[in-house]
Amino acid sequence: MTEAGAGLAISPALRQALSDWLAGLRGLADASPHTIRAYCSDVAGFLDFLARHHGEAAGLAQLRLVTQTDLRSWMAQARAQGRAARSVARGLSSLKSFARWLAEREPGYDPSVILAARGPRFSRPLPRPLSESDARAVLECVSDDKESDWQRARDIAVVTLLYGCGLRISEALGLTGRHARMADSLHITGKGGKERLVPVIPVAASAVATYARLCPYELEADGPLFRGARGGALNPRLIARAMEGVRLRLGLPATATPHALRHSFATHLLGAGGDLRAIQELLGHASLSTTQIYTGVDTARMMDVYRAAHPRAHTTAAADAK
Repeated sequence: MTEAGAGLAISPALRQALSDWLAGLRGLADASPHTIRAYCSDVAGFLDFLARHHGEAAGLAQLRLVTQTDLRSWMAQARAQGRAARSVARGLSSLKSFARWLAEREPGYDPSVILAARGPRFSRPLPRPLSESDARAVLECVSDDKESDWQRARDIAVVTLLYGCGLRISEALGLTGRHARMADSLHITGKGGKERLVPVIPVAASAVATYARLCPYELEADGPLFRGARGGALNPRLIARAMEGVRLRLGLPATATPHALRHSFATHLLGAGGDLRAIQELLGHASLSTTQIYTGVDTARMMDVYRAAHPRAHTTAAADAK
């Protein structure tokens, strides 16, 4: 959608407000283009629903009259159209964000009805981390099929940062030439402009140093650290392909993606006794509830070990099978 609300039954004033809100997210919250598109689609979709519901272009007057019934009808329609509960809940969250923003700028507008709405319940899927041995194998074998030594070293450096430091792929590929000689820690700016300090383990610093030594391109301080074959910034798709290749060679599941290495970082730290709050800071999660999902992974893994090893578990399973 190139223009906020373009083609939808929304009043010009409200369309402008939506556009201004999105512009603020781009400039102040440092939201990604994908996030901006999702917010725009969510809020514009609700306003279009509201217009069709009332039979006239949606404007501030219609927003003032929104009821819980309207909101439930909108969410029910979205579910009937095949949207997942998680997607509908995100749409309501986007709408609440817009309503708060509008209330700060529009005298007399009360967003309390929208803010009080409850989205559908949904269960978060558990992350699928690699085992510690599989993670080590990935770091050792990724891009073994590449002919170029410097490209192999590059891919090893990237995946080592994902697993060894818990970086997102966008964060690793956002590093610049000044990081070729890594210090003991990295200042990372993550989602929403949130900054964090990430310790750099020696193996990660060593992997980056090896890549920097072999790279045929000059790594300018303000230029990208990781380069593609022609010297431009490395495309994240190339790391995804490298992971596809190594998981086929090692017989790993399709869930062994670059992001699974970040999941593995968090899960293995937690399993080793890491503090949940500290892991939250290392990952750059805004909310502890986001990090707490890894406790579910650890519990699930513990139960798998229990079922495989405990004699009573086998006895119960055999009895249940009769």
